[in-house]
Amino acid sequence: MSFFALIFIIGSSGTAAQVMLLRELLVSFNGNELVLGIVLANWIIAEALGVFLIGSYIDKVKGKMNVLALLQAAFSFALPLSIYFARTLKHAMGIPSAEAMGLAGMFYSSFLIMLPVSFCHGALFSCCCKAYAEDSGDYAGAIGKTYAWETAGTLFAGVFLTYFLIPFMNSFQIAFSISILNLSACLFFINRLGRPVRLIVAALILFAAVFSSSGALNKFHGYSIRKQWDNRDILDYRNSIYGNITVIRKQGEQTFFYNGSPVITSPHPDSIFTQETAHLPLLFHEGPKDILVIGAGAGGLINEILKHPVTRVDYAESDPLLIEMLERYPTGLTKSELEDERVNIISKDGRFFVRQTPSRYDIILIGLSNPDDLSTNRLFTKEFFDLAKKKLSEAGILAIHLPGSSTYLSGLMRDLNACVLNSLNLSFAHTRVIPGDYNIILASDSAGIETAGSGLISGRIKQRGVNAGMLTGSYLDYKLDKGRSEWFRESLAGATERINQDFAPYAVFQMLLFWNKQFSPGFLKVMEAMGHLSLASLFFLILSLTLIILFILRGKTGFSKFSAAYGIFTTGFFGMLINLILIFGYQVIYGYLYYRIGLFISIFMAGTALGSVFMTRALRTIKDCPGLFIKLEGAIIVFTLFCAAAIPGLASYPEFSQAVFIALFFISGSLLGLEFPLAGKIYTRDGEQVGYTSGVLYFFDLLGGWAAGILGGIVLLPVLGLLNTSMAIAFLKLSSLSVLMICRRRSNPGR
Repeated sequence: MSFFALIFIIGSSGTAAQVMLLRELLVSFNGNELVLGIVLANWIIAEALGVFLIGSYIDKVKGKMNVLALLQAAFSFALPLSIYFARTLKHAMGIPSAEAMGLAGMFYSSFLIMLPVSFCHGALFSCCCKAYAEDSGDYAGAIGKTYAWETAGTLFAGVFLTYFLIPFMNSFQIAFSISILNLSACLFFINRLGRPVRLIVAALILFAAVFSSSGALNKFHGYSIRKQWDNRDILDYRNSIYGNITVIRKQGEQTFFYNGSPVITSPHPDSIFTQETAHLPLLFHEGPKDILVIGAGAGGLINEILKHPVTRVDYAESDPLLIEMLERYPTGLTKSELEDERVNIISKDGRFFVRQTPSRYDIILIGLSNPDDLSTNRLFTKEFFDLAKKKLSEAGILAIHLPGSSTYLSGLMRDLNACVLNSLNLSFAHTRVIPGDYNIILASDSAGIETAGSGLISGRIKQRGVNAGMLTGSYLDYKLDKGRSEWFRESLAGATERINQDFAPYAVFQMLLFWNKQFSPGFLKVMEAMGHLSLASLFFLILSLTLIILFILRGKTGFSKFSAAYGIFTTGFFGMLINLILIFGYQVIYGYLYYRIGLFISIFMAGTALGSVFMTRALRTIKDCPGLFIKLEGAIIVFTLFCAAAIPGLASYPEFSQAVFIALFFISGSLLGLEFPLAGKIYTRDGEQVGYTSGVLYFFDLLGGWAAGILGGIVLLPVLGLLNTSMAIAFLKLSSLSVLMICRRRSNPGR
């Protein structure tokens, strides 16, 4: 049982390390959540290399426990260093902290930073499988039991880290705690360690304990933050369960960074942006009284709104810590905004609030711009526009803004604006675009927004006694000139006719192309080609792959082994992508709530662990393993298609759909867990080469997850949408199912 405790600790440590590195890299990559798929995929492929290479080596080594202990020590030593380099990579590369990186830089830097930690963690899996098999003599069940206990540790870490560590400890404190735990486990739970190895582990424990308790750890934490932010004056640096918030002061100006991106600057914000974005929507309305601002309202936007004779401003901000930091480090501007009796602060996801509130508004203003991730995109979709319309009063206006230009719209910028405008035109009778460096887009069922000219707007400014700053008569004549509107309409000629939807977020892909052109132009043509991907072309590619596999392996003796490994590859792809689909679906319905998403991932891992335990215990009594594997492949296909059909419908029944999501996460994890030990039994002959077998299968599992991580969030979901992405999973599983069935028929001609 002590050995299972060791495996449990290794599993929980891997999850904690992965989550912390993801969070740190997110800050370094300026909060662009699209790259998390790339980062996660790099973790998976580096872990797969560790599983495969050490799995191939460990069967030949005599001192397996020494290798296991040294790998665990290497993991413990590498984790704090990787966190340090994740924070300071821009400083090391000579890139200013506020400047974005290209996709190429993100790809290779995240791989190199995560490689030592994820490689060691993957290698530990192969070592544990072989060590347990030799100690217990249970060669058939070694892979399944190790997989189950490691997954159980993953489940524990997902919950414990989210709720009990991240809110109260910084990343280095968590990392050193994990290191001490792992090193102590080496001494207490691993038998037959050589004396030199014991001395190395004991010395590392002593160093980590002294470093943590002497105050040096906190100094190291502060040093790394200063390096990360170019030695600027940092007022505060804190993590919540939603993300990282850093407050920096420069020459009396305070900037609040959220996951590395500036969201609020005070007391001197971009006056042109705040004045245009706040005043124009309100001036196009005859008499706005009730206003809703979703995101990025503090630091200027609300201040401009309050210059109008409004009676109520509801301000929805997802992360309560951001409001707390604004109150802790106030300026005259933010203090006057948040303390105004007309302002009602709502610490809740904006879309979730719109769905739940019974209130109606004259103006709904989206302070956030750039739908460059799945959570922000939820405020720029046809479904949200329909929802917002129901919450608007008669002649109410929805106001958003998107990247634009006063002189030239590139093809990428054109298609981004077009897909959102196409969606707005389906929801509202009238839309109006006010072109500029950012296009202000107004939508309403009132024709007034299209007919209002600069004279009417200037008259309303005088009538209300509003100090609208630069919005003078001459400036409004220029801004609202009909010629500019006609130029914009002409610029949209040939633009995409696609709409942006909750479950087909095309604007996310367009934002990725737009962002990629700025920082990684070398990838642009590849990404543009992926934008033409269709379900039919994907089906043709998978069919061709299946035929090539069958042609190459015809008559080969290892066909049955490869069919099991290929099945695990497609299951790994299913496991990663179904997680993205379920999380995506939950975000759309309930909002971007990290603590719930972490819980659901833990439920997925719980299903994986229980499925693995159940199948491992049943292996001795199963006579037809290939036949059962085929049935599980069919079950995964049916389950995937069920999710594709059920998730959009759950949006209409939010009162019970949370329970359905719990069930879907658990079932998907169970299907993954059931297949892995069964594949191990098919692949392993006579209990030989357990370490090699576990390494090969885990490698294929992680390789499938890597492919899904690279393609899922960046291409498949944005371009194909939820339904067609689910169909892609089904096609790939049909491929592995076909290979398995042909293999079984060749092995048993009479069946």
